[in-house]
Amino acid sequence: MEEILRTNDPVKLSYARHLLGEEGIASYVLDEHTAYIDGRGPLVPIRLMVASDDVSKARITLNELDPD
Repeated sequence: MEEILRTNDPVKLSYARHLLGEEGIASYVLDEHTAYIDGRGPLVPIRLMVASDDVSKARITLNELDPD
């Protein structure tokens, strides 16, 4: 597993998962519950992970989220 995205934006996270799903790439969210544990908002970045074999395709797919 490799990290493909780190964000505290739940909309961006949802959209990234949607884009990956459209391409048939399974993704896994880590630290989502930890990010909101104290109730004040996301303090820990939420990580989106994909299988090592899918990293290149996932980066191409998510390039439009952060083109820089």
